[in-house]
Amino acid sequence: MLVRVTPRAGANAVDGVGEDGELRVRVHAAPADGAANKQVIATLAKAMNCPPSLVSIRSGHTSRVKQVQVEGTSASTLAALWPGLLTRDG
Repeated sequence: MLVRVTPRAGANAVDGVGEDGELRVRVHAAPADGAANKQVIATLAKAMNCPPSLVSIRSGHTSRVKQVQVEGTSASTLAALWPGLLTRDG
């Protein structure tokens, strides 16, 4: 799934799906030394009620837009959580 990250936010939260089909996630951490990426993983895991070890960033480690994979979770499950979410296999 595509995730658009807003670092240095007031709180860690999933803000839903944007007009472009990307999941919008806010994290408190600054994008330095991987801190924001770690909070993205933790925030998504909490929102999906799964262990953080199942969530990984596949690409976009230094970008605001990231390709995230959740092991054992289907595209239909993600779409049920966040209607309008565009997912990409791979």
